Amino acid sequence: MSNRRVAGPEIERLIQLLAKLPGLGPRSARRAALHLIKKKEQLLVPLAEAMGVAVERVGICSTCGTVDTSDPCTICADPGRDDSVLVVVEDVSDLWALERAAVLNARYHVLGGTLSPLDGIGPEDLSIAALVERVRAGTIREVILAVNATVEGQTTAHYVTGQLAGLDVTVTRLAHGVPVGGELDYLDEGTLAQALKARTRF
Repeated sequence: MSNRRVAGPEIERLIQLLAKLPGLGPRSARRAALHLIKKKEQLLVPLAEAMGVAVERVGICSTCGTVDTSDPCTICADPGRDDSVLVVVEDVSDLWALERAAVLNARYHVLGGTLSPLDGIGPEDLSIAALVERVRAGTIREVILAVNATVEGQTTAHYVTGQLAGLDVTVTRLAHGVPVGGELDYLDEGTLAQALKARTRF
């Protein structure tokens, strides 16, 4: 396989960086880089400017742990949010997904991952202590554990529930089971079992 360069080092560097993005491999990165270069004024220049601004202004919200250009973030600064409901998520991408659903108008708390002893990630590596302090403040009445239905996610949910025990707060979790539009024949046994256990009145 040939390793010959087809472009200058600056373009190769752009391709290498793009290839590190999720969902992009070397070939997709080459196509993306070529598209950006062809549309230099319409895409490449505005993208470079936007990334420069992001480098300068994007940070972590000291209240909930999401990323934004202000601290407190847009969500934490929103007076229209329900202060009594706190949704706990593993990562910022989960927060964005829940916001797209536009079902709740609640506050959020980003843990920054899940407990994983095999990877050396313990409670001190996540923002669990900060979560407990937020609940102790007294305005939160319900904590919704919106973690992934993985072993690590459920382990984290159980640990967080234990840390919140004794506080005046209701802890709930997302329902697990048949997805909207899902067909039973295509679901795995674990999902079917959860759906049956969590069945509701019709």
